[in-house]
Amino acid sequence: MSYDIVDCMKIHMLLTFIIINVVAFGVMCLDKTLARVGAYRVPEKWLFGLALLGGGIGTFLAMRLVRHKTKHWTFVYGIPLCILLNVLFLYPLVFYSFQEWVQMWLRLLF
Repeated sequence: MSYDIVDCMKIHMLLTFIIINVVAFGVMCLDKTLARVGAYRVPEKWLFGLALLGGGIGTFLAMRLVRHKTKHWTFVYGIPLCILLNVLFLYPLVFYSFQEWVQMWLRLLF
């Protein structure tokens, strides 16, 4: 079976999203641990940055599994919004080439 450059890019994007979600999950768990011991914390803008860069699912899973940032309304509503943005704008790049993605959005908008 031969792969063309588009298939390789799609595999690369999928691996990138898996890695960013694992990193986001780990950073949330690290922040929870640091909160427990009273040490210097991970800035919230880093947590949101990771979520916006494609790690929204990992951030959300960490929120639920380790019960971290679940009382902060910015996280309760902001992280699901990040996931929605990821699903609309980033994750389709795994299934479509960039050109197909742009054409899909242009058809939807115009």
